[in-house]
Amino acid sequence: MRKLPRSAQEALRQKVVRAVLVKGMTQRVAARMFEVSENSVSTWVRAYRRSGAAALKTRRIGRPKGTALTQTQAQSLRKSIVGKCPDQLRLPGMLWTREAVSALVERRFGIRLSRWTIGRYLHSLGLTAQKPAKRALEQNPAQVRYWLQTKYPAIVRQAKEEKAQIWWADESGLRSEHQSGTTWGEKGKTPVVRQSGKRISCNILSAITNQGKLAFMVFWERLNADVFVNFLERLVNQQSQKTLLILDRYSVHTSARTQKWVEEHKEDIQLFYLPAYSPELNPDELLNQDLKSNALRTRRPSKKEELLRSVRSFLRSKQKQPAKVKRYFDEKHVRYARAA
Repeated sequence: MRKLPRSAQEALRQKVVRAVLVKGMTQRVAARMFEVSENSVSTWVRAYRRSGAAALKTRRIGRPKGTALTQTQAQSLRKSIVGKCPDQLRLPGMLWTREAVSALVERRFGIRLSRWTIGRYLHSLGLTAQKPAKRALEQNPAQVRYWLQTKYPAIVRQAKEEKAQIWWADESGLRSEHQSGTTWGEKGKTPVVRQSGKRISCNILSAITNQGKLAFMVFWERLNADVFVNFLERLVNQQSQKTLLILDRYSVHTSARTQKWVEEHKEDIQLFYLPAYSPELNPDELLNQDLKSNALRTRRPSKKEELLRSVRSFLRSKQKQPAKVKRYFDEKHVRYARAA
């Protein structure tokens, strides 16, 4: 039946229906005579009784007309997805799912597409499903552009003129019960990792350069201006050239105590502040992520001394591997900082 031309298929259906409804032939006999299945005969007769001769016509095979996006429509869709979130286009949700894209297509172009068709379109447009990066709503894009295009290049020029070195600093904390990574286990049963019930934590101040240098300080107490100034003193004493230190606008970094000390040592150090709510611009954030993911991966400390030893061991190993420190500057959002 499928190998016959469309006109021959329609003629065969009409003959079968006429044989059953006009000549009184049973459906079984008609199926045997015309060499088709009894199910087909039953379907054709039912369709004819319901809708008449039009129901016996051969339907077009393939995608219905008017359900494909033009090249212009596809590019418009891509621009909306890459440049905005669904809620900015008055669609529900914060993430682009296939259902959200389908709703956008139907609203904008009046075309209804299945989620599978939407998926194929997205792949053809060079889009893939990814875990989104987070950005603070309070971040000022104009300040970020100024930092990237004007402020940081000026710091680089100053470093060359004064033969100074640019450092990037940040603080972090680590708890003994912090869990990162995954482990294999029996399907349907969550694996158990045994660790001390005691909550032990420490704080870390660190600074890195795009030349692979790393300085750090590990301490138990809360971070305050005195602790931060102590870190700055140690950093300056370890250098033979002026230090240009870039860090965020945390209150300790901008406190009167800190500013007073920096003013007293302005020949040795100068502080610069990143745009507000822009941690992704600081390469030292990647060191913190590495520390939290890997410092306690192979051991679970149950005492303060063990936690301190693990953190220091991890950071000292990084100090001995400047190539790995330099790789922190390869991440997309901090790649600009490789120039100095």
